[in-house]
Amino acid sequence: MQFKRLAVFCGSQSGINPVYQQHATELGEFMGKNGITLIYGGGKKGLMGAVADAVMHNGGEVMGVIPEVLIGWEHQHTGITDLQIVADMHSRKKIMYDLCDAAIILPGGYGTLDEMFEMLTWNTLNIHNKKIILLNSAGFYDLLFQHIRQMQDNKFLYEDWQQRISVYENPQQVIDALV
Repeated sequence: MQFKRLAVFCGSQSGINPVYQQHATELGEFMGKNGITLIYGGGKKGLMGAVADAVMHNGGEVMGVIPEVLIGWEHQHTGITDLQIVADMHSRKKIMYDLCDAAIILPGGYGTLDEMFEMLTWNTLNIHNKKIILLNSAGFYDLLFQHIRQMQDNKFLYEDWQQRISVYENPQQVIDALV
C-alpha cells in the first residue's frame, strides 16, 4: 500500500445524520487493521474522536495535532499514540500536511473546509502534490460541488477541479482507491 500516513480532516461534532459517524468509524477500522497511521486534529469528540477511536481499537497508531486554543473546545484525546500541542491553527495544518501521504476529508464545519481548501490551494501552487480524497457521506458536499463547478464555469479555477479532488460516496470506495 502506498499510503502509510493519512491526514483525516473532519468535524469535532458528529452532525445529525448517523451515517457520518458510521463512515468515520469504518474508515478508522480499515486504517487500524492495515497499519495506516492517522494524522488528525487531536480531538476526542465528534467525527474526530470516532475515527481516532476506531484506529486505536483496531491496533493502529494515531497522531493528533491540536492548537492550544482548541484544547478546551475539542477536548484533546489523551488515549492516542501521540498528541502534539502547537501554538496555532497554521502550525497545526502545516505539521499535518508535512506528516501525511494523502488527506481524506469527511463532513465537518468551517475548520474542515479551511483545511481542505488550503490543501487544494497548496496543490494548485505546487507546494505539495498530495492526493485529496473527499468522502461525500450522504451527499454532504453536493452543494459545495455545485459552487466549485460555478467557480470553474466562471473561469476562477486554473484547471478542472476534479483533477485535484477524488470524490467517493462511501468508505468502501475510499478503501478501494487506497489499496
